[in-house]
Amino acid sequence: MSKDYYIIHKKLLPDYLDKVIYARELLETREVSTVMQAVKKAGISRNTYYKYKDYVFDRDSDRLSRHAVISIILKDEKGALASVIKVLTEMHTNILTISQAIPVARKANVLISLDISSLDGTIDTLLSALKNLSYTRAVHLDAIE
Repeated sequence: MSKDYYIIHKKLLPDYLDKVIYARELLETREVSTVMQAVKKAGISRNTYYKYKDYVFDRDSDRLSRHAVISIILKDEKGALASVIKVLTEMHTNILTISQAIPVARKANVLISLDISSLDGTIDTLLSALKNLSYTRAVHLDAIE
């Protein structure tokens, strides 16, 4: 698990964090259809919900797995994709999908989806490592959750 997380007993945390989790669950289960309804039912402000919704999770939550989608433009050379995969492996990501277009103008466009829940470092560190490869022309973080 990342060094950005702690495991602590909820007695040490303010009650509104439990309410944030409850509001998110109301939305995910479609018990309510809007954030306004969820926060009203949970008894918290919208500001509190938006401030903490991406940072507090129930222990059994699936949200502990994180995903990212990265697009990369590589030089059309032997070993280019292998070097990207090596970096991703060394930084403890789990490759979910790789889609590579047919190289055009000596460039290969690659789209990679990753599970980054065990990432060794930050997403910025990962992007920098990919940018520093001799085969890389461009790296872009398309999405992260």
